[in-house]
Amino acid sequence: MKILARQLTVDMYDCKNKDLSNYLELKESLATAMNMAGFTPIEIRAQLWNEQEAVVFILLQEGHAIVRTYPELKYVASDVFICKEDSKPEKAIKALKKLMKPEKIRMTYLKRGDFGTVKDVKPRIKIRIAPLRPLRSIKNKGAKVIKTVARRIKL
Repeated sequence: MKILARQLTVDMYDCKNKDLSNYLELKESLATAMNMAGFTPIEIRAQLWNEQEAVVFILLQEGHAIVRTYPELKYVASDVFICKEDSKPEKAIKALKKLMKPEKIRMTYLKRGDFGTVKDVKPRIKIRIAPLRPLRSIKNKGAKVIKTVARRIKL
């Protein structure tokens, strides 16, 4: 199986960093962290969202990283997508952990790319069909329904 890219999504809970809403400082810190992790930032954009939440997008030569902070919840959500075959997104997350100082982390690791044959790439769909009732159980139901409706509208 050939892996073209690796994607790591990370949820960081109860972050100890006091400046989660300072998007300019966060931008500079993340640029330094990406360089320390061995990645090459091409462009970095940062913006304050809803007057508190910082959003930082880092375009890397090897892929991209997105970090969004929620200071009122002490929560940081990040996504690191690395396209270079021998690079590891874990390096970027390690640098991000040092910066955010979370109490708890949840990571999801995805391998992206060419998975071989067409059969392997096709989505697997499961369809469940409920068995039909035997015809005996619905026999004469039409007549009963008509009688009940007629009684209610008093025909």
